[in-house]
Amino acid sequence: MEKRTIKAWAIDDRPREKLLQKGAEALSHSELIAILLNNGTKDKTAIDLAKELLAACNNDLLQLSSLSVKEITHLQIKGLGTAKSITILAALELGIRRELTKNKKETIRCSKDIADYLRTKLQYKKRELFVVVFLNHANKILQYETISEGGITGTVADPRIILKKALEYNATSLILSHNHPSGQLKPSRQDQEITLKIKEAAKYFDITITDHIIVSHEGYFSFADEGMI
Repeated sequence: MEKRTIKAWAIDDRPREKLLQKGAEALSHSELIAILLNNGTKDKTAIDLAKELLAACNNDLLQLSSLSVKEITHLQIKGLGTAKSITILAALELGIRRELTKNKKETIRCSKDIADYLRTKLQYKKRELFVVVFLNHANKILQYETISEGGITGTVADPRIILKKALEYNATSLILSHNHPSGQLKPSRQDQEITLKIKEAAKYFDITITDHIIVSHEGYFSFADEGMI
């Protein structure tokens, strides 16, 4: 029996036509990815490929978002090569940037004003990054910068580098942040020690550390909200 292609399916079952008729929200993850893939192979439809890709990522879009082009191709899914992997990651990156635009605040009044932005920025990273948000006296963001990148379990933040940049940007306050790839939000003893170290060093330059925010795919933890800074 000859295998049916997507074109042979009922119009209501075809991803593109379904999107036109019912809107993108009516499509499953696999149907949306199938549209990006555009076509399948001799033996598999684009939806088959999409389902296989999702299954390899435990049907978790967050996990898929954390993969590189090389990692996707190494899944060895026949019909899913470099070109299609690039298309998928480009679409996922657009989604991340959309969230960044939505969550970006010009003025920071509370932890949530910056935490959602930081979480969107860092939660997909497989390695731990330490970043700093530099603010002026009106709590407006002057600069966002990655200070260091470490391994899966930790990174090192040098107070000298942070304060040098703070002086360059004429910042009067800083928000520290890093991600926990494990998903665990509870700060480690090292997290607490580096926060105190940077806070004490910043005092000599009349610079305030207003918060240290830990983010992951599980949410965020604010030192300020917990009275730890």
